[in-house]
Amino acid sequence: MLLCLDVGNTQIYGGIYKNDELVLQFRKTSQLNLSSDEIGIFLKSVIRENNYDIKDIDAISICSVVPDKDHSIRNGCIKYFNISPFFLQPGVKTGLKIKYNNPHEVGADRIANAIAALSMYPNNNLIVVDFGTATTFCVISKNKEYLGGIILPGIRMSMEALDKHTAKLPRVEIKKTRNVYGKTTTESIQAGLYHGQIALVKELTKKISVEAFQGDKPIVIGTGGFSSLFRNENLFDIISPTLVFKGLNEAYKINETNI
Repeated sequence: MLLCLDVGNTQIYGGIYKNDELVLQFRKTSQLNLSSDEIGIFLKSVIRENNYDIKDIDAISICSVVPDKDHSIRNGCIKYFNISPFFLQPGVKTGLKIKYNNPHEVGADRIANAIAALSMYPNNNLIVVDFGTATTFCVISKNKEYLGGIILPGIRMSMEALDKHTAKLPRVEIKKTRNVYGKTTTESIQAGLYHGQIALVKELTKKISVEAFQGDKPIVIGTGGFSSLFRNENLFDIISPTLVFKGLNEAYKINETNI
């Protein structure tokens, strides 16, 4: 079985692949000073509590956007699983032609999403919208070129910014709202968060299609923790909240002979 870890700024998102099927998902708050013992013990516990055998984990594939945690996570995997994990990072095979001015700047989670998207829809122009801590857009051509992307504050970060930097605006539940405007402060914030994301996805995908693909309609994929919130808004051709795991699984297979 392959253990996949997506190490983000706010959470560690984990999953297990068995015979190319995702059989388990779990999350852990991403602490700043996470020790190798803490991560190792957590991973072993969550696997056992879900009735899987630790001995069946024969490989670990990781994408991380928090370099300060990489050392502890690597050592935790070695100490508690006796496995040196594969990190999706510059220098490994991806099957992509990275067109960033500095390819090393592209987040590993975005590369994982792009690998997964291309494996699902080869020979297609693609846009991947990931609703995580940040909301990101990845632009991928049918020629397997990672053309670039867009990064903006995520929906939760936007809500927390309003709460932190204003005197009277409260934290609110992030939820779908029927109306585009509210009649209370809470409703108004919720409407802004929800319909604001819809508006920016529609406008940005339209502009990307013109600028990158000369008006040809790409396949648009939604992923990330909040993607399912927009399931009925006709923003995406497909919503795949676990896209990053598929990418980590594919990346591991591409690099397996060199690991």
